[in-house]
Amino acid sequence: MSSIKVIENKISSAKKYLKIILRYKKYKKEEIESNIDIRGAVERYLYLTVQASIDLAEAVIAYKNYRKPTTMSEAFDILNEERIISLKLADKLVKMVGFRNIITHDYEKIDYQILYNVLQTGRFDIEIFLRKIEEKLKLK
Repeated sequence: MSSIKVIENKISSAKKYLKIILRYKKYKKEEIESNIDIRGAVERYLYLTVQASIDLAEAVIAYKNYRKPTTMSEAFDILNEERIISLKLADKLVKMVGFRNIITHDYEKIDYQILYNVLQTGRFDIEIFLRKIEEKLKLK
């Protein structure tokens, strides 16, 4: 069973990683791809941001006693079914899980245009997700 404190900690972690990601927004795609240090940092912090969002989704599901997901992606589908997030947002977050899996398991196949797009705009989906959780659970 999860608690509000666990949920608040997951939100705090995701916000911390989002803030770090902003440091790398200034770089062009080519700079990220060619500079191993910048590339590694961007990949790692995007991974951590998405993982914190997955952990948050799972904590909300446990706290609300919703059905247990069998995959990381399904956690966002469940939150959509329970009207915590929209289908559109759930779909975007499921794609983020796929992106996270590529960073984790198929790192040699990373498409740097996708990584750059996630860095530039994908983070907004996570920010929206965090706000929805805060609103629905009345944490603000």
